[in-house]
Amino acid sequence: MATQIRNNMGKAWMVVGLLFIIAMLNYIDRTMITTMRTSIVAAIPMTDAEFGLLTAVFLWVYGLFSPIAGFLADRFSRSKVILVSLFIWSFVTWMTSYATSFHELLLTRALMGLSEACYIPAALALIMDYHKGNTRSLATGIHMAGIMTGQSLGFLGGWIAENHRWNTAFFAFGIFGVAYTVLLLFILRDAPRELKSEVVRDAPRNNFLQTLKTLFRQRSYVLLVVFFALVSVMAWLVVGWLPTYFQEKFHLSQTEAGLYATAYVFTAAIFGVLTGGILADQWSRRNKRARIWVPAIGLFVAAPAIFLASYTTVLAVAVGCFVIYAFTKSFTDTNTMPILSIIVDARYRATGYGILNFCGTLVGGLGLYFGGALRDAQIPLDIIYRSAAVLIILAALAVIGIRTKSDPL
Repeated sequence: MATQIRNNMGKAWMVVGLLFIIAMLNYIDRTMITTMRTSIVAAIPMTDAEFGLLTAVFLWVYGLFSPIAGFLADRFSRSKVILVSLFIWSFVTWMTSYATSFHELLLTRALMGLSEACYIPAALALIMDYHKGNTRSLATGIHMAGIMTGQSLGFLGGWIAENHRWNTAFFAFGIFGVAYTVLLLFILRDAPRELKSEVVRDAPRNNFLQTLKTLFRQRSYVLLVVFFALVSVMAWLVVGWLPTYFQEKFHLSQTEAGLYATAYVFTAAIFGVLTGGILADQWSRRNKRARIWVPAIGLFVAAPAIFLASYTTVLAVAVGCFVIYAFTKSFTDTNTMPILSIIVDARYRATGYGILNFCGTLVGGLGLYFGGALRDAQIPLDIIYRSAAVLIILAALAVIGIRTKSDPL
């Protein structure tokens, strides 16, 4: 029995490592397009609103398909959904390198949203299947560190674009993704039967509409959706326009701005998701609401940091504030799926997270697009970031309102 437990834990952590690489690839693609803005616009002329639309349309498609993709992962094989997602992502990334017009680039970003919609709900649900109890937040945090690693490497897009062509990176990552898909065909599997809860194995499964009704009957799930939407619109406003903010406000080159906006900020986020995971796992042994309090406390620290960053004219202070924001805001990333697992039946985890993605990316895409539109109207990014600080506070209040099954009525 002890040997079997060790083997299962080894498989559980191996799965996290395999998914770490996929998450990193997904987010390199998402982030690097923002760091090569100057090179892309030089090759394919477009307005700031149109450039914002490139990321916004990705988010809208990604969000619209996330609930259905999550339902498929709950209903069928999570690992197979992940493999299909990775293959499509790799093919579309390769296709992006051949885009020659704004509309072609817009189409590939939309297809990218479709491919990535299938990944996150299935991946996080698979991690929850493998990891129980006191390892859940850390396992989620390590996976999210893959996301942050991808974001922190996003500056490579600007550097490669300046030294080669804007589409070189898309070609290279697309080929790598295909090769990695072939490797995972042989080693990525669903959780062993003995690791799955009884409710997953034996309980009848609802159809998609019944699943939606079941989820939205729960007040805590509705609050989690509100929380995730507020965090998402704030996070995408920061991520989408941070390279431009550094470049314009502090008169930096495209490569320098991309470095400060990704390598510094998202490296802090890597430490944030790991720290948030460890704190939540350890505190949850004594407090059942620890996975709720850790992200709330993180957001209450992040809000004044980003507010100060919008006022300062000193580069070092601005970078430091965004580093603090990234570190503490990341406590939400490592604990959202564990919170969902506390309040939602195991049969609906991937669908539940897919709905979170739908709501979060829908408002995030709107925020990105209107951020570009506001810039076209000569409204500075400083004001946009001050508004984001208010959204952070509202998100913290929403997550505090969530009740777990063990909370008193």
